[in-house]
Order: sequence, then structure tokens, then C-alpha cells
Amino acid sequence: MSASTLPNATLTATYEAMTPGSAALAARARGLLPSGIAHDSRNFDPYPIYVARARGPLKWDVDGNRYVDYFGGHGSLLLGHNNPAVVAAVQDALAEGTHFGACHDREVRWAEMVTRLIPSAERVRFTASGTEATLMAVRLARAYTGRPKVVRFRGHFHGWNDHMTSGYTNHFDGTPTSGVVGGVAEAVLLCDPNDVDGITRLFNDHKDIAAVMLEPTGANFGKMPIEPAFLQVLRDLTRQAGALLVFDEVVTGFRVSPGGMQAAVGITPDLTTLAKI
Repeated sequence: MSASTLPNATLTATYEAMTPGSAALAARARGLLPSGIAHDSRNFDPYPIYVARARGPLKWDVDGNRYVDYFGGHGSLLLGHNNPAVVAAVQDALAEGTHFGACHDREVRWAEMVTRLIPSAERVRFTASGTEATLMAVRLARAYTGRPKVVRFRGHFHGWNDHMTSGYTNHFDGTPTSGVVGGVAEAVLLCDPNDVDGITRLFNDHKDIAAVMLEPTGANFGKMPIEPAFLQVLRDLTRQAGALLVFDEVVTGFRVSPGGMQAAVGITPDLTTLAKI
């Protein structure tokens, strides 16, 4: 019998027999971390594996099992795990200091590289995370336009700030994210991806839209694709309305092409968020 036809109970029993070390760590974690995990992507039944080391495309768990890694550090490991050139560069940087709390030459050189690659990047502001980048983009759009409302698309993920989790359904039971203040939620307009009529209606009905934000390849790493023609519709509508078009290229930047999705399709947004690099 092939693995694809084994009953779930058999697969689970085999998994548990192979991963006692991970089971023990998961039991400890459940008393310390919400749901026993540090990120929702690791919510596995009966428990996730615990990785001990990695190199290239491979991971080894605490029980010595070897895995081919198709996840790549949430998409950030373009060069694989433990790449010698990356390790050497990190070691060189550590030897010079871990936290200057001041300006340094690397931030200048890094910004120069980003502006050379990303068509929309006239200026670069570094942040601590993708969530912070999207939060700052929304705030900048509101400050620039003097308008309160932001359009986002169902299923698209832009981090955990209140403005971008409003209406986002990602709980394991399918319920929307709770804890978002009503006033914040009222300033976020939801639209279905690729819905030309829907987005046109929003602009007709709301003259106070500051920005439209989306993942330009589609939600969930592009598993729900956005049609390139729809991106052009968004570019045209935002320009006509005096609103900003924001591409969240946290996943796609430097991957779809060196210049991200915007370079690949030839549509330049007003603002771009980048991370996982």
C-alpha cells in the first residue's frame, strides 16, 4: 500500500513513532506558548516537527529524520539553509558589532541596491518586520492623501496590525480575526480579488479612499492568482481617484523577478512593502 492510500491513523502512528523527540518538545511548548507554537503555519496534528539543523535544501529534526524543505523559511531563504557565502557575510558583520544604534554604511549600500532593483523605490525606509512595513505604508498613504479608508482583498495577508487584519479570516475554525476596534474596521473596505465591478463600485461609493493594498500575485503565496489585467485596472482606478496603489511584495519581491512582480508585469505602484530578505 502506498503512503497516499494509508489510513490517517496509520500515518499518524508512523509519524509519532519516528518523532518522539518532537513530541516531547511539543508537550513542553503547550504549557508555554499559545497553541504550543510560535507561528500559525506550524499548527500540525498531532504536533509539528522540531528542527535541529539545516543545510541547503534539507532539514534534520531532533530525532535525526531528514526532510526536503519546500518552505524555505517562509520564502526568505533564496539561497537555501546555511549557505556558506551568507554565513561568512554574517560572521564578518558580527565581528564589527551587533547593534550600533547609529547610521552605518551597510544601510546606505542596501538602500542603493533596493532602489536599483525595485521600480517604485525612489526612497527606502527600513522597518523591523513585514507587519511594520505594511502598517507604515497605510499610515503614509493616509497622511499623504488626507483620507481615512483603505481597500484590501479577501484572503490577502498583510501582517498583524489592526488595519490589515480587519476582515482577514485565518483562524483554524474559519472565524475572522477578533480584537479589532470597530472604528478601525470601518475604515477598511473589502473586495474580492479580480472583481472589476466590485472595486469600481467601491471607488464610486467612497470618495475618501487613501489606498488599495494587495499581494500582486494573489493571496497565500499566489495560490489564489491575481490576473495581471486586474492590476492594471487597480493602477488606473487609483490614479484617477488620487489614491495610492500599494503592492505588498513581502513574498514576491526579489523572487518573481529581481524587481518583484511590479517589474515582471510592468505596473508600478506608488508604494511597495518588502520583507523576508
